[in-house]
Amino acid sequence: MGKKRAKDRNIILPWEQRNAFFRRPGMSRARPVLMTIAVIVVFLLIAQRERTASGVRATRASLLIVRRAVDTYRAEHGACPPDLMELERKNYIKQVPTDAWGRPFLLTCPGRFDPAGYELSSAGPDGIPGGLDRIE
Repeated sequence: MGKKRAKDRNIILPWEQRNAFFRRPGMSRARPVLMTIAVIVVFLLIAQRERTASGVRATRASLLIVRRAVDTYRAEHGACPPDLMELERKNYIKQVPTDAWGRPFLLTCPGRFDPAGYELSSAGPDGIPGGLDRIE
């Protein structure tokens, strides 16, 4: 009994015990495969999150360009443009940009919160206008 207790003290992790699940025949070879799959899944989740974050950053940069063009149009004409294509026709911007997901920006004039202003937004990654992940 003295030897068994000495061996039990050296066991640190549960899967190192004699009858543990990963100590069964065949599981010792599967452990590295399972760990590799787990690492790949973690990297894929991080990559997806980073892709979404970079799309949000790119969309905010495009929104800034369109916002400057709308402000210039409003300063010269005294009113909002009827649509964003008007900015392209009047040469305020070369081409109407889209968000990072290929959808057009939404211009609301007059704005919901500021009747004298306007709102410029993107539907966001999910594409639902006014959704929880919209970008303004």
